[in-house]
Amino acid sequence: MVAADSKPDLTLPKTFACSAFAACVGEVCTIPLDTAKVRLQLQKSAIAGDVTLPKYRGLLGTVGTIAREEGLRSLWKGIVPGLHRQCLCGGLRIGMYEPVKNLYVGKDHVGDVPLSKKILAGLTTAFVSLLFSNSTGALGIIVANPTDLVKVRLQAEGKLAAGVPKRYTGALNAYSTIVRQEGVRALWTGLGPNVARNAIINAAELASYDQVKQTILKIPGFTDNVVTHILSGLGAGFFAVCIGSPVDVVKSRMMGDSAYKNTIDCFVKTLQSDGPMAFYKGFIPNFGRLGSWNVIMFLTLEQAKKYVRELESSKK
Repeated sequence: MVAADSKPDLTLPKTFACSAFAACVGEVCTIPLDTAKVRLQLQKSAIAGDVTLPKYRGLLGTVGTIAREEGLRSLWKGIVPGLHRQCLCGGLRIGMYEPVKNLYVGKDHVGDVPLSKKILAGLTTAFVSLLFSNSTGALGIIVANPTDLVKVRLQAEGKLAAGVPKRYTGALNAYSTIVRQEGVRALWTGLGPNVARNAIINAAELASYDQVKQTILKIPGFTDNVVTHILSGLGAGFFAVCIGSPVDVVKSRMMGDSAYKNTIDCFVKTLQSDGPMAFYKGFIPNFGRLGSWNVIMFLTLEQAKKYVRELESSKK
């Protein structure tokens, strides 16, 4: 998100609109990989003496198994609550990054922005977006943690035996069913790791994209174009997965299985039953998801901002 001096700043509402649109495009294009990631994260290790092979193996294998057994549409399970969340939280956390970063370095700053300031800006926008979505009454209830919970529950439901009814018929039914069967508080299951995941991954994505892009632009022959955006997006996705994978696994397991009492209980039980590498379960599909999401989102964001700037220039 390194901007050239010749690029005029967009207003905050326009930046938010571009960011929300880019986040939603990224969600629609990559949610099949997210569904595969969730299935792999929720898949438990075989018990001693059980030689049964795991149902889901690898990113493409998991996508293929879901599509074959449940149909292609099943790969987009949870897209409605996913878009709810990206539209508000994604728009805020991505759209506020540049203004917050500029606030931290000061308007008279000259030269490269320190990486520490970029990370701090990423953490700040993550918490601000979460606070906003959790402090606006009914809107917060619909958009924040419950959307992630419903999304994971819908993604986790695999092929059912003949005659067994679906647990949820859709996103709205999932909200009402969870409240009816588990109580209103259940909508905030996994809130702790979800907040931590969002803060960590947001800071890693935005700061690393900014840093990688800044580094690439110093290499002779590279300009602020699509190739640079793709490389920067892949770098952002890789760093985000490396740093955020353990808390992402805990979040997915807590939201997908109500057997865990709290975050510590989920962490300890996962460690005891599956070992430390369980916290990097689904690493490849997670990188496939976050890497492609960042590439698509940042490409869309850069092009959307470029289009809005050109539109504004043509009106002058």
